[in-house]
Amino acid sequence: MSDNMQLKGNCLCGGVTVIAEEVKPSVGACHCSMCRKWGGGPFFALEAGSKVRFEGEENVARFNSSEWAERGFCKACGTHLFYHLKQADQYILPAGLFEPGPEMIFDHQIFIDEKPDFYHFANETKNMTGAEVFAMYAPPSD
Repeated sequence: MSDNMQLKGNCLCGGVTVIAEEVKPSVGACHCSMCRKWGGGPFFALEAGSKVRFEGEENVARFNSSEWAERGFCKACGTHLFYHLKQADQYILPAGLFEPGPEMIFDHQIFIDEKPDFYHFANETKNMTGAEVFAMYAPPSD
C-alpha cells in the first residue's frame, strides 16, 4: 500500500471544497446504526488526520452526533463532508467526495456486529465489532 495521499474533492453543488493533505489510501466501511441512518447505508470512509481544510466554510454545517464526534454537511446540497473526532482532531472523510485512484483499497469494516443481513461485500477485509473499535480508540483513563 502506498503512502498517504493529498486529495481534493467537493460537494454536489460545489459550495464546499475539501482539501485533505494526509489521507490514508485504506477505505473502510462503518456499519454502525448512526452512520447507516446518516447516509442510508454503510459509510465508506478515508482517514485523513487533522490536516483538512474547507473552502466555502460558510456553507458547512456541523452536527454534534455524540460527546466525542461531530458530522459535517453542506448547508446548500446536503452532501456529507466529514466525521470529526473532536478530542483527537481527526477527520474521517466520505470516500465518495474524491475521485477513486488505484492506490485506494477497501480493506476494513467496523461495527460489523451492527451490519444488517441484507447486504454483504465480497472483499476480504479486516472486520471489527463496535466493542473492538471502542477499545482501540477510547482515550486512556486516568
